Amino acid sequence: MGTKVMKRVYLVLLFSFLYVPIAIMIAFSFNSEKSRTIFGGFSFRWYEQLFRDEMVLSALALSVFIAIVSAVLATLIGTMASVGINRMGRISRSVTLNISYIPILNPEIITGVSMMLLFVVAKNGLAGLAESDVGALAWLAKNLLGIPSLLITHITFNLPYVLFMVSPKLRQMDIRLYEAALDLGCNERQAFFKVVLPEIMPAIFSAFLICLTYSIDDFTISYFTAGNRQTLPIAIYAMTRRRVSPEINALSAIIFFVILAIILVANLRERRGAYKGGRILPAGK
Repeated sequence: MGTKVMKRVYLVLLFSFLYVPIAIMIAFSFNSEKSRTIFGGFSFRWYEQLFRDEMVLSALALSVFIAIVSAVLATLIGTMASVGINRMGRISRSVTLNISYIPILNPEIITGVSMMLLFVVAKNGLAGLAESDVGALAWLAKNLLGIPSLLITHITFNLPYVLFMVSPKLRQMDIRLYEAALDLGCNERQAFFKVVLPEIMPAIFSAFLICLTYSIDDFTISYFTAGNRQTLPIAIYAMTRRRVSPEINALSAIIFFVILAIILVANLRERRGAYKGGRILPAGK
């Protein structure tokens, strides 16, 4: 009896520590006053100001654009890489995966500084090549530190997470399903898209969501490679030098509910797929 009570107390404390600060932030996003300690009354004042703040909206738009494009490309490249790595020999596969996981453990500041140095060198090199050219090279030399550098950087640090999610799913898959599809008349491309891809799709979708979240959330690496651009975390950091506006509470509340909705929809779809696939039996069956 005492053990059960302690477990419940532990769970309550754990979830309180995780979600009470978020609940307070959401509550104060509706505060009519600017105070962060006194609730002056319910109001949509900060939501209205948020949608009139061009700087925050511009940073949000850039973050969402970079996150979606980099997540899609990283998921696509990482999935293809996972399939290729899965076909390697045991030792080669193990070495390749271990090398691929190093960026996950590597401190972000090292990745950020190294990527910044790479883009500075690349920019100087392109500037030298583009002296007599006013075309694509000149444009790239001028704009490399900005959206191009952010996209390349975000794809780079997202790739290991895709490998981390998709590779185990490929190893768990029964290879006899793929071989059976080949025996029944499918070529390799058809067998992949009709058998392998549906089997690993949950892992691919999970990898995409992780890439999307990490990309929107990233500050350290983006700070070194954004040039004169501002992603949302960088814009919020710039505000902390003065005073964080309650508009950020409103924006954070919106992002939280959007992410929550995505998670609920994903879980609902996965559960429906499990029922249709016969992996979960309804109660009483």
